[in-house]
Amino acid sequence: MIRDNAIVTHEPDLLVSLREVYSRLPETYYREPWEMQHILFSLGYTNGLAEEAEIAAAIEVTRTDFDPEAELHEPVRLR
Repeated sequence: MIRDNAIVTHEPDLLVSLREVYSRLPETYYREPWEMQHILFSLGYTNGLAEEAEIAAAIEVTRTDFDPEAELHEPVRLR
């Protein structure tokens, strides 16, 4: 019996990867979580598609790291 591999993975270094993408590609700063899911996978930062909710949480943390006033802006929404 062959076990199916999960397409969606848990990425423990998601926050670090997101910070690196934001520092190298500042144009990705305002991307939606579903767009960042594709960007992270396509650039090889993740081995699979990370959960959108995990990416949204990491985006909120990372945005407050880069912009302390980001807490005052509208939070990231999932579709």
